Amino acid sequence: MKFELEHSDPQSQARVGTLQTAHGQIPTPIFMPVGTIGTVKGVHQKELSEDIKAKIILGNTYHLYLRPGTELLEKAGGLHQFMNWQGPILTDSGGFQVFSLAHRRKIKEEGATFASHIDGSKHLFSPEGVMDIQRSIGADIIMAFDECTPYPCDYRYAKKSMELTHRWLKRCYTRFKETEPKYGYPQSLFPIVQGSVYKDLRLKSAETVAQYADLGIAIGGLSVGEPKEEMYAMTDLVCSQLPTDKPRYLMGVGTPANILECIALGVDMFDCVMPTRNARHGLIFTRKGKLNIKNKKWKDDFSPIDEDAPNPTSRQHTKAYLRHLFTVNELLGMQIATLHNLSFYLELVREARERILDGSFRAWKDELVPILEQKR
Repeated sequence: MKFELEHSDPQSQARVGTLQTAHGQIPTPIFMPVGTIGTVKGVHQKELSEDIKAKIILGNTYHLYLRPGTELLEKAGGLHQFMNWQGPILTDSGGFQVFSLAHRRKIKEEGATFASHIDGSKHLFSPEGVMDIQRSIGADIIMAFDECTPYPCDYRYAKKSMELTHRWLKRCYTRFKETEPKYGYPQSLFPIVQGSVYKDLRLKSAETVAQYADLGIAIGGLSVGEPKEEMYAMTDLVCSQLPTDKPRYLMGVGTPANILECIALGVDMFDCVMPTRNARHGLIFTRKGKLNIKNKKWKDDFSPIDEDAPNPTSRQHTKAYLRHLFTVNELLGMQIATLHNLSFYLELVREARERILDGSFRAWKDELVPILEQKR
């Protein structure tokens, strides 16, 4: 596994590279569809690879640990075999999910104890245990176990949490180095930068986690409710301190506009549930802005869902038809919308890559971002 930085934009911090894994090459910048429990909701694996052209997808340690469980995943030969996905996979460590269970978890030095959201059963996630679980899942890229702080968060708590994350990281790294992959191909561990919205903490965390970054580094604890200006400021600060020869992964971000702005700040990898979750509620992303397909205005609009879409489904079906599917609560509506939104995100980062290479990225991004945020 290796990363090759191929080109840097002279007008911004945007970069183009290629991340090589055992399951294929990943061109960066890249967006990773979220497949939390072994499925990207509403999308078949063939559609993921052929229509959406996803180069890597994301799974989640917390959810996969609870269901189907590591024993079954090992019997299947790992997540790739279980879900019949031949491309690269990245697994989140479950730190964010534990964070989101504020009323069900307790964090201490040993790790995080939590009650399952499924049946209330008690569990412990330790740094060592999370490494073992991700070995069983078999993702190409696995994440260190961290504490994700809420927003707002006072400085004292943010500092204490960051220091705990660093101690956990050391334990994750030790466990990772003393264990082996289970399925005959290499895995890589990404450490996570924390520190909330405090500059000195973010700088300290970036310096610390870089020591444990064999391949790449993640930036966590953002897109948790802070203003986008704070997110951009922290992303810019952290990217300016991270090694240039390693990919930067900004976790859980975000809108199409967020992604383009953060590509300009030097981020290489993104994931977010927004394109799939919003699709299931009828929100469609286009180059002309966002549209709510449930609105009555689309009832007799027989133009394509998006005439500029890269996938044929969005060009072949009309807005009126898609609105009808949502009106009658037909599952096909959510499937078409999900296919469209994911294709839109992947096409957006693909064009961003081309624009960086030909020198037009900055002007293209500045013109497109305000349009993407408009409502149609």
